Amino acid sequence: MSKRIAVALLSVSLAAMASAQSVPSRTSASVASHDARARARTIVARMTLDEKIGLVHGLFPPMAKGKTANELIPSAGHIDGIPRLGIPLIRESDASLGVANQVEQRKGDVATALPSSLATAASFDPDMAHAGGAMIGAEARAKRFSVLLAGGVNLTRDPWNGRNFEYLGEDPLLSGEMAGAHIAGVQSNRIVSTVKHFALNAQETGRMVVDARIDEASLRQSDLLAFQIAIERGKPGSVMCSYNKVNGDWACENDFLLNHVLKRDWGYRGWVMSDWGGVHSTAKAANAGLDQESGQELDSEIFFSDRLKADVESGKVPMVRLDDMVVRYLTGLIETGLYDAPVPDTAQTIPYEQHADVAQRAAEAGIVLLKNDGGLLPLAATAKRIVLIGGHADVGVLSGGGSSQVRSVGGAPIEIPLTSGAAMSFARLTYHASSPLKALRAAMPQAQISFVDGKDAAAAAAAARAADVAIVFGTQWTTEAQDVPNLSLPDGQDALIASVAAAQPRTIAVLETGGPVLMPWIQAVPAVVQAWYPGQRGGEAIANILSGRVNPSGRLPITFLAAASQAPRLAPVGLDTLTSLEAQAAADPASAGKYRLGSFPVDYVEGADVGYRWYEKKGQQPLFAFGHGLSYTSFTYRRPIVTGGKTLSLSFEVVNTGRSAGTDVPQMYVTRDGSKAPMRLAAFKRVSLKPGESRRVTLIAEPRVVADYDLKLPGWRIAGGRYRVALARDATDRSMVSTATLEPATMKP
Repeated sequence: MSKRIAVALLSVSLAAMASAQSVPSRTSASVASHDARARARTIVARMTLDEKIGLVHGLFPPMAKGKTANELIPSAGHIDGIPRLGIPLIRESDASLGVANQVEQRKGDVATALPSSLATAASFDPDMAHAGGAMIGAEARAKRFSVLLAGGVNLTRDPWNGRNFEYLGEDPLLSGEMAGAHIAGVQSNRIVSTVKHFALNAQETGRMVVDARIDEASLRQSDLLAFQIAIERGKPGSVMCSYNKVNGDWACENDFLLNHVLKRDWGYRGWVMSDWGGVHSTAKAANAGLDQESGQELDSEIFFSDRLKADVESGKVPMVRLDDMVVRYLTGLIETGLYDAPVPDTAQTIPYEQHADVAQRAAEAGIVLLKNDGGLLPLAATAKRIVLIGGHADVGVLSGGGSSQVRSVGGAPIEIPLTSGAAMSFARLTYHASSPLKALRAAMPQAQISFVDGKDAAAAAAAARAADVAIVFGTQWTTEAQDVPNLSLPDGQDALIASVAAAQPRTIAVLETGGPVLMPWIQAVPAVVQAWYPGQRGGEAIANILSGRVNPSGRLPITFLAAASQAPRLAPVGLDTLTSLEAQAAADPASAGKYRLGSFPVDYVEGADVGYRWYEKKGQQPLFAFGHGLSYTSFTYRRPIVTGGKTLSLSFEVVNTGRSAGTDVPQMYVTRDGSKAPMRLAAFKRVSLKPGESRRVTLIAEPRVVADYDLKLPGWRIAGGRYRVALARDATDRSMVSTATLEPATMKP
């Protein structure tokens, strides 16, 4: 952890301690799981049937007026407590990027907005993810929220997924490590974080009805492995099941996922909550492992209240199962420390300025320098005339839409309601008030920096021609509930960038996008910066990278394709049908209800070979590979030593051979020698070095990445023999490959 991150994290921790009421400390890295469960059982034994039922279904506050005597804070969820037993009232907020407040349902309530999760993943730094989690967890507690619906860890299987920005990329190891650290950070505040959406919620088109189909071994080696690692590292109090079906059964009533994998194989002891509107039955769901119905008003009917009570009384749901549901809920509250340290009764003061520093550091660490021909960046101090073009860079930076939307400190200079689409009711196209123009002027006071909105390509080209350097901002808004129809920058922005580059050879493209986009202009643009959705201090972070105040260190957590045809699916499956149905409903509003998208399958033919593994398997050369990222300094690797035996390790020296301090991210990829299987990321390390400094680094391969899942065991099996090990700068780098021999081994599921 860098000194800056350590200071920022310490500030968050101290601020949380100062702003909240006195809270008992958690004991020995949280209450031991068996002790928590035993305590929960004792509490449940004192409950009436009605009290038990009352804890396994929650309210959706915007639609629950009059259903509780307690205060309803406009937010995601509310579960009343049981005062006589000391069980606290629970309030739930959407999260991941901050305490969400979509469409400003709580008027005037702001929060600190982190950059997108994909940006945090690009840091390849679990400490950074932990710091962000700790910060938003502190704000949640101060705002009287006790559960954050955070921890999104669904793998990016398709580059056009509208929710990619909320997740952590395409690799199970990176995603799992980063999600686990984020969850642990949230829960360091003695509140609960979820991990979500379990499982295979890989597209937004038809997300409520799609049937995701994949074989078990592939699922275990990809999406489920990401969840497994996240749960091991973060120990979330709750797991949220997803909307979709998995191999024919709804995820929230999927016996294989919930009972067999999560609770039996992984030994998970917390509770499974549904996604909002994701419950379809009572007895089947309860017996299949769902422990709590969330936001009950959004389901077609309330399944876990009177209906559940009747099913328990009739024996369709055994009493022992209901007891287990409540025990798991209480275990999650006890283990995280929330049970013994309820959130304050009144809102607490939040040190927003300190928290904004955490958001800015995360943005700076996650910005990726994709291309820098001729050393165009950092901007030279001699540059006198700089023009910024497009992307509303004069007022702010773009954010992603949906339930994760944070109403950030400083307000929203641009906020555009949607007029159609599945996200219309809860998403707006929103910018955070962090102007790259203003920030760059502050960073480079010696330069004359102007802005052109880019609506007129000819005017933009003329302004670029008159400047020493042109910086074009390209934006792509994505949102929960809707996938993007293609990977092009919308609204003619590709043509704008090409026009500017034709007029000014010193053109820099800065991209604020939810994920990968195509770059038809790439050969004409010497420098490209991927800024993602950079959060509340995104303007300052971008300015610091461009001006050289901060050396870029981000690495791509997701592949940028050279062509859309390289992806396993060319477009969102079902989008054509959905678009047709929406058009029919608009033309026939009196009968709109009959134009509903039915369930349809998506076959994940790539199996476990997600993202960069798919492109390697198919011999595809991406535009920018997973793990790629440039720096303003240079690094070299020396004297690599690979050792085998029971574990696979790679030791080497990293040297900063440049003239400035910087951070490198060496990566370790493995595969069996002689196998046609693509290489897999097995370990990584973020290393910060001064000019001329060197450091010996040892990477140890995650054994489940080296292994394959064997259904016959069942469990993980490492085949004995020789393995190829690449010390690499990205997923395509094979410049330093060694071999080592591993002993055969097996591991539990």
